[in-house]
Amino acid sequence: MKRTVWIAAVLVALSTQPAWAARTQVHEAAESPQYGRKFGGMIGRGLLNATTCFVDLIVNTVNETKNGPPLVGTLTGVAKGTGCGILRLGSGAVDLVTFWVPGFNGFPVSDSYENCTAVSQPSMSASMQSYESVQPVNPPAQAWQEPAPGSVESMGTSPAPVAPKPAVKKVWKK
Repeated sequence: MKRTVWIAAVLVALSTQPAWAARTQVHEAAESPQYGRKFGGMIGRGLLNATTCFVDLIVNTVNETKNGPPLVGTLTGVAKGTGCGILRLGSGAVDLVTFWVPGFNGFPVSDSYENCTAVSQPSMSASMQSYESVQPVNPPAQAWQEPAPGSVESMGTSPAPVAPKPAVKKVWKK
């Protein structure tokens, strides 16, 4: 009886996203453009991803078993969980090895353990909001657009036609 209650508690815990698996300040710090904040954030995110990569295997196996036929769903979950676990472990390793590289914020995986390839939407922290609100001094040039024939812009602004150069035939003498 104790074993059944324990297994049920584990399955309930795995079916909901725990607080430690949600997007945290470590994830936001790792994506920061400020070097000092990114430095610590990438170490934290790397350690978090490297130590929790096994959770992908468990969560995906449970979810796919519930969603599909028992044997096929379980095998699909094991395969998906193994792939996501390897991806999360690799992302953590890259973060831990390259945390010191300026301007490189790693290869983040999703914060959700249910789908490691989902694109997570970073929340706009105060530093990012101020960074995003800065307008460029010189806006980029727009692509060239031909003026419509007969418009004011096209009157007298086209270059004069260039006459083709005559072909020159070379004759070799001995």
